[in-house]
Amino acid sequence: MIEDVKGLCFDKDGTLFDFAATWETWAEVFLMRAANGDRPYATRIGAAIGFDLVKGCFARDSIVIAGTAQEVAQALVVQLPQMSLPQVLEMIDQEATKAPQVPAVPLAPLLGDLRARGLKLGVATNDSAAPAQAHLDGAGVTQFFDFIAGYDSGHGGKPAPGQLLAFAQAVDLRPAQIVMVGDSTHDLQAGRAAGMRTIAVLTGAAQAADLAPLADVVLNNIGGIPAWLDAQTAS
Repeated sequence: MIEDVKGLCFDKDGTLFDFAATWETWAEVFLMRAANGDRPYATRIGAAIGFDLVKGCFARDSIVIAGTAQEVAQALVVQLPQMSLPQVLEMIDQEATKAPQVPAVPLAPLLGDLRARGLKLGVATNDSAAPAQAHLDGAGVTQFFDFIAGYDSGHGGKPAPGQLLAFAQAVDLRPAQIVMVGDSTHDLQAGRAAGMRTIAVLTGAAQAADLAPLADVVLNNIGGIPAWLDAQTAS
């Protein structure tokens, strides 16, 4: 028997916020800073994380799309021998905090509707917790969430299920009552591993064909969630 949905746990980048609009801007600013303005050097650094500085876009297999900030820093530090891993991670977080966030849809009306339905809401991101909090604060939507976790919040990062299980515990729900919403295979794998249903959205870098095998449904964006919930109730 499929249980009624009582909670939704969202990925942040590529799900609540449009991935390309946010992180392509971050990448250029970060790379130029790390390379001290040396654009050819910045281009070489970018290649290490699957970012084409000339075209201004990420490769579909870029570590930035689904990896944790720690994993991105580990890929970058090889190209930045003048910096330590903690220094690279600090710079990533500094620039990430300032990166312009472009909501995938108007967030406040959507999240308000979901809360009005009595749903518990959470965020589980592979970004660091501090930038994640800054992004949600900047969008004016922090108050809608019962739980916010970065990869460094003590629950690990995706595709492991730790963040999602921590959300379930925090809001006193069973995993089967929660839906994980994300734009990457890491998000959906984490949801499946936690015992949750999964919704895939196409506001990240992955294609529908990549996500469909791991998703109960593939939506263009999170704006389609209310209609999906209504369909579950009707069935």
